[in-house]
Amino acid sequence: MPNILLNTCNFSYVLIQLIYAFLSKLKSMGFLTKLFGSNKTDGINTYLKKGAILLDVRTKSEYNSVHLKNALHIPLQDIKENINKIKKLNKPVITYCQSGMRSRSAAKILRLAGINAINGGGILGLKRKLNEA
Repeated sequence: MPNILLNTCNFSYVLIQLIYAFLSKLKSMGFLTKLFGSNKTDGINTYLKKGAILLDVRTKSEYNSVHLKNALHIPLQDIKENINKIKKLNKPVITYCQSGMRSRSAAKILRLAGINAINGGGILGLKRKLNEA
């Protein structure tokens, strides 16, 4: 029995080392950045320096319970019908929601419409990043 346990531990250690080497190679090739994005705080800071607008894409009740100061509120389901309104602002946009999923969709819709937009992620994470800026 001890030999089986020892072999299992050795196998696990080797497997972890292989996974680490594989991920390191992907990182060095820039694949992980393409897949997951670059340092989000740097991107957000760059957008803020350009006078970006914070766009809250959560529901009205979520927005009313808590939101970031000076944020524009347009729920995700209303983004497409407000494209021209957002374009008229002529500023880059940082989208955010509760977790980052809806804001990701919103940023993609805005970019497809020719608006310079980035996904700021969830409200708590974005708030922390804004405090670091």
